[in-house]
Amino acid sequence: MATYITELDVSTDQAEEQHLQSNGFKKININLNQGAGGKTIYLWYKNGPAKPITRVQFTFNDGMASGLIEAGYKKIDKNLNAGTRGDVIYLWYFRGSGEFNTPIVKIDFTTDAEGEANKFKDGWEKSACNLNRHAGGNLIFAWVKREKQTYICNVSATDSYESDDSYYDNGYIRVDENTNRSAGGADVFIWYRQTTDPKRALTDLNISTNDIEYQTLQQQGYTSVSVNLNEKTRGPPVYLWHNNDDSAKPIQAMSLLLNIHAVQVYNKAGVSVIERNLNTGNAGCTEFLCFYRSKA
Repeated sequence: MATYITELDVSTDQAEEQHLQSNGFKKININLNQGAGGKTIYLWYKNGPAKPITRVQFTFNDGMASGLIEAGYKKIDKNLNAGTRGDVIYLWYFRGSGEFNTPIVKIDFTTDAEGEANKFKDGWEKSACNLNRHAGGNLIFAWVKREKQTYICNVSATDSYESDDSYYDNGYIRVDENTNRSAGGADVFIWYRQTTDPKRALTDLNISTNDIEYQTLQQQGYTSVSVNLNEKTRGPPVYLWHNNDDSAKPIQAMSLLLNIHAVQVYNKAGVSVIERNLNTGNAGCTEFLCFYRSKA
């Protein structure tokens, strides 16, 4: 009988660790404050055959939480940056069923670029939220692996929080990093939806940062997401584009890359990095979109 991740919890001290262990939880032995000081924080989980967790999200501001609450996500009310000067980060999870909810069977974390690249190759999905966000220390990212291989079938973007609950209700996963990070402007997030059918998957993604790139992608048959990823900043319009070509391999996973020193490591591992800065023309962080295609 298959077993899934059915429960999650967080410890922030030894007493909580002992309590979770005595209640049958298993610890992922990576300190989520690694390198940043603060409290020693661990994620704990339980396995079981029923009611699997199917989606995991992170929040680093109050606006991000509203749609999760309305969509019925459960919040673990313990700050993953506790004891640091970093952002207040919470983990949320959801138990769903149906076409866009494939059970999660494993959860893990990485603390360096090489580990990230290897996870992509092994069929894991990366959260874009650095769990040491604004705290210094290691770049720590959460990863999930599902019961079956999934593929990206839809992408979208939002420049406000008003429609978040609708996206969640329709099976979308938010890429939990603002494409306008440190740039001012609107809070803009990319979203994607998954399928277990590779024939329905997208096969390419791209970014335009100027009129020439926009027109070229349009002429090549790509479809643009309508939201400007640079909305309300001083930079030019930046758009996400997607394509589905039956002759190309399907996309398994996508995320954002803010560590430009990892580009070479990602490329060497076969992860496609679109080196067109989502914060072109403003003073925000350099952000690249990345994705991994199936090799099968």
